[in-house]
Amino acid sequence: MTTVRTTTPATPPPRLPVRDKAAALGRGWGGVSPMLTRLAAERATGILVRERGTLHLADGKVVHAESPAAPGADVLLAAHGTLDPDVWRQALAESVASTGGAGTGARRLTGAEAVHRAGRRLVAGGLLTAGALEMCRLTALYDAAYFALAPSSSPGRFRYGSEDGPDEPAVEPPEPDDTPGGPRPVPVADLERETLRRRDLLHRIWPDALPDEVPLAREHRPAPPLLPARRQAVLARVDGIRTASEIARELGRPAFHTLVDVRRLVAAGVVAPRPPVSLTEPLPGPPGDGPAIEPVVPVESVDPHITLLKRLRDALEAL
Repeated sequence: MTTVRTTTPATPPPRLPVRDKAAALGRGWGGVSPMLTRLAAERATGILVRERGTLHLADGKVVHAESPAAPGADVLLAAHGTLDPDVWRQALAESVASTGGAGTGARRLTGAEAVHRAGRRLVAGGLLTAGALEMCRLTALYDAAYFALAPSSSPGRFRYGSEDGPDEPAVEPPEPDDTPGGPRPVPVADLERETLRRRDLLHRIWPDALPDEVPLAREHRPAPPLLPARRQAVLARVDGIRTASEIARELGRPAFHTLVDVRRLVAAGVVAPRPPVSLTEPLPGPPGDGPAIEPVVPVESVDPHITLLKRLRDALEAL
């Protein structure tokens, strides 16, 4: 008789951790900037400096954002006659001066604080409504944050506390009246979710991001399509020199909204990124004694694979 030897089966290995996709989808954030996500969990206060902009945080929430690519709240307010630019500059100067000068023991206001107090002065003086100020402030915040959170080639830096050192309260000047208090902070989850939504919208309109960065030129077509007035205003300023951000600042519109119009114009075939001029090929035109034309440095298109690798690098550095 044959004997069959049986062995007790070994304990199965533990299952590998699997990300809960349903929870991640419901959360909808955390993939834009790992550092910003960590700062939100810490309820940190300070300034996050990134390659294309800065984010001001208070208790882990964003209260202000700035980017060279996006016009500020003052530009948006003054664009259509809502507020005179000189009035805004005066209110901003008075807000900074009201904290005292050197030797008074008061620290200098941060950019977010100065802008907020200038807005409160305008509301108190009857030059601006509180609703218009808050709507314009949030529009400028989301607009600048979109560019500040763009994939970058260098890691971000965070400065805890104020811009000038320890997190000491600034001397609070008496308010002119009972104007509303501090600006409404924006949760990081909402900001990142909106940033991802905007990226997806631009990608669906036109997947190439090159028109967002370089000068734009017109494409002459025998039968150009009919365009709404909003896009016609953008097209009228396309001259081969201006970029989308410069057009947005000139029109007094949010930069992201202008990117949407620009990509729609590119998709319609009436606008194209200005083609780079080769440094080795001679420039067209007959030879003469006129002034030499400086060649334009070619602009390289951003490879999406490189962008993905940069995001992975930022995530690893943030661990």
